[in-house]
Amino acid sequence: MNYGYIKIAVAIPQTQVADIKFNQEEILRLISKSEKNSSNITLFPELCITSYTCGDLFYQKKLLSAAVKSLLTIAEQTKELNGIYILGLPILTHDMIFNCAAVVSKGEIHGIIPKTHIPNTNEFYEARWFSSSRAGQEIKEIEIENKIIPFGTDLIFEIGSAKFGVEICEDLWVANPPSTRHSENGANILLNLSASNELLLKDSYRRQIIQTQSAKTISAYIYASSGVGESTTDTVFSGTGYIVENGYIKAEIEPFSNRELIIADIDIEKLEHDRTKSTFFKQNPHNNLCREIGLAKSFTNESITPEINPQPFVPQDPSEMNNRCNEIFNIQAWGLIKRLKHTGISKAVIGISGGLDSTLALLATYKAFTTLGLPTENIIAITMPGFGTTNRTKDNSLKLMNFLNVKSITIPIDKACIQHFKDIDHDKEIHDVTYENTQARERTQILMNIANKEAALVIGTGDMSELALGWATYNGDHMSMYGINSGIPKTLVKHLVKWFADNTENTATQRVLYDILDTPVSPELLPPKGNGTISQETENIVGPYRLHDYFLFYFLRYGFSPKKIFFLAKATFKNEFSEEEILKWMKIFFRRFFSQQFKRSCLPDGPKIGSINLSPRGDWRMPSDASAKLWLEELEEIKV
Repeated sequence: MNYGYIKIAVAIPQTQVADIKFNQEEILRLISKSEKNSSNITLFPELCITSYTCGDLFYQKKLLSAAVKSLLTIAEQTKELNGIYILGLPILTHDMIFNCAAVVSKGEIHGIIPKTHIPNTNEFYEARWFSSSRAGQEIKEIEIENKIIPFGTDLIFEIGSAKFGVEICEDLWVANPPSTRHSENGANILLNLSASNELLLKDSYRRQIIQTQSAKTISAYIYASSGVGESTTDTVFSGTGYIVENGYIKAEIEPFSNRELIIADIDIEKLEHDRTKSTFFKQNPHNNLCREIGLAKSFTNESITPEINPQPFVPQDPSEMNNRCNEIFNIQAWGLIKRLKHTGISKAVIGISGGLDSTLALLATYKAFTTLGLPTENIIAITMPGFGTTNRTKDNSLKLMNFLNVKSITIPIDKACIQHFKDIDHDKEIHDVTYENTQARERTQILMNIANKEAALVIGTGDMSELALGWATYNGDHMSMYGINSGIPKTLVKHLVKWFADNTENTATQRVLYDILDTPVSPELLPPKGNGTISQETENIVGPYRLHDYFLFYFLRYGFSPKKIFFLAKATFKNEFSEEEILKWMKIFFRRFFSQQFKRSCLPDGPKIGSINLSPRGDWRMPSDASAKLWLEELEEIKV
């Protein structure tokens, strides 16, 4: 089972100008190498059979006929292979020479695509030799060795759920590339055979335009450019290559690196999911202006190597992480700033537990108030020790409030909760859900009432992972006047607090933040252990947040099935969790996600941070009584 993946290769062969025999052997060598890596599609550069820089030799019929014979030889020698190969060569037909791409597999030439936008600049004189596809737009077929081959820029090739279109070099650099039409007509893979010379700063622009076209068309954009074997009479070629999925570079050949092959798995299901949600594709339905050519009903691939990122919400690149954290704090702060301005309120009330979530909420609120120029003493931070509060978390709460110079209040809740137990006739020695939730709701009551007294907003501290699992007391910590953390998953909360700690100049604040980071995640609603440490660790009850955030990301962001998520998780966490553990927590995730929707159906306002959000007014709209049966049945089919 390939789970919607297709393996794609970019090959940059060594070339010798006009030495077709040499070029053919290099192409076949790289095809063999690509086949050994189980690639389904392999893309070569523009005019790779002849080389790009042949100049007036393109007028020589000897060269043109030899190029076609080489194409036929390559097709014949690869007929027993499973791959599809896209090769560049000049084609003479109807008294015109076209710069073309040929699609080859199983010994057949399935289509010829001519280049549309022919440069005629100081660097390139292609218009001297080649005609634009527009000049041959009436040509729908050409004959090669007594076989009729589809010809034109309107060809889309189909392999199961994967559909690809082909354009050539400058075709991408215009306002309306052929690949845009291909994507509008269903192509989810776009291939570009190129011969892009190297100039100062050109590489960054080239990379940007490729990523942009991939993102705009919600496609995989594959790019292969001529290597250093091309003529250097007037220009130099560097052999660049890109495999880009929806704007994200999955593999690349950097200029002058002399790498000859890159391979990456493209997830067609991801692209289909995003296109399904895109208003662009809904507003621009397939207009049937392209011809589809079926190459295979499906593709096989037993060597899928899924991208391994155990924390998909967290950037892996340190510089990107720095930018992301700064951006998130700004989104949180400015969301709150707007709410304060709109309501005319200049105070905030926030409950501080000494845990990660309330720490992040306090830091973001602190940024909002300092940005507005409001006194930090207008932030009323309240710690409310209960039956499970440890000295460690209480002390960290008080220290953090002091370091940030906010108004600090301590209100113990044990006596109020005991009185409430008496009122509802509950035995305080029975540590059940009533025991726990009474504390959570007592804390919320205190926060709300002080907010009324002080004309302040109650800032919510719960994060998106807790909302996904329903790990919140309904109308307890579930409720606030602005949920500043509601768009941030737990794995990212930790990195945000660490980023703040790493970048603060106050060493005392830094020390307390590091200790908070080292504290087990807990609601602290059950009495501590005999040694005074936390007895109730959340991840021992509902499961590791690393796994739950992983499940959440692929379930909501791409709509993956449980089997595919399990397949990915096995590869990602093989050194951390057993298959049995992954399956166990997946079942808990799906049960809780569906059963706890009622808590998400009445969430307070809060800022959207990333591509996933659980607000019932925005990204996630699901009935509170939707059934999890389909997903749980599929999980039961998984055998470990």
